[in-house]
Amino acid sequence: MHGIVLLDKPLGLSSNAALQRVRRLYDRAKAGHAGTLDPLATGMLPIFLGEATKFIQHVISAHKAYRATIAFGSETATADREGDIVVSEALPTATRAELDTVLLRFVGRIHQRPPMYSAIKRDGVPMYKLARQGEQVEVPEREVEIKHIEVIAYSPDALELDVICGSGTYIRSLGVDIGRALGSAAHLAELRRRWVSPFETLPMVSLETLNDSADPSVYVLPIDRAMTQFPAITLDIDALTELKFGRRVTGRAENDGRYRLYAIDGSFVGLGMTDAKIMRADRLMATG
Repeated sequence: MHGIVLLDKPLGLSSNAALQRVRRLYDRAKAGHAGTLDPLATGMLPIFLGEATKFIQHVISAHKAYRATIAFGSETATADREGDIVVSEALPTATRAELDTVLLRFVGRIHQRPPMYSAIKRDGVPMYKLARQGEQVEVPEREVEIKHIEVIAYSPDALELDVICGSGTYIRSLGVDIGRALGSAAHLAELRRRWVSPFETLPMVSLETLNDSADPSVYVLPIDRAMTQFPAITLDIDALTELKFGRRVTGRAENDGRYRLYAIDGSFVGLGMTDAKIMRADRLMATG
């Protein structure tokens, strides 16, 4: 079984634990997920099985959409509701118009400091492990992209937002920064990942549904569904053979860039890169 499962990760389960459950259910030696969700978070966790893992990077770097609830009045050590309170402030007094003005500061390419409790590594050690050992290490800021912020609900003690952002964005850090910008303190209370591009319109499946299904293969998407952002091209057997042996072919694509490659029978065989009308293999399937 090679393909992608759009898991609806449940509350309280780590992304790796969810991955291992799905991997065992499909009896795959190789599996990976496209973007960690904290145990506190729920929602879309794309899980790649078998040969699909070769193409996972194209989804890890994709845009993602979240529904976040930010609680005002306190910051915590973990920047979410599970951590100890480290700062307490009065609730914000901003009007809705003032809130909208503040939120505009966070749209576009911004600098963000990831939380200390994160999977980012320092000298090969995840930051959250250093934090649990009591080490206080300042995490450097990095540039991230936030494409869209929409207010769903706003009250003196909480803010509910829809956020669309690029890879590497921490919604926990966004919540803390919004709280400070409003003259208060804040932490992330709830988080749900609504979608990961390019799966915006596709349904998720729960672990319970997978476990209860007589045929869980019906929930596995074809591998090429993760790469619809690339144009498709069909190659004859001679061209495919050349690519599989590491050689290059010419005149198969007009434009430079990455292409989805298909055999004459319509089967997906991998990705190719074209430069000056010369195509080379990028990542090829070992099967199909």
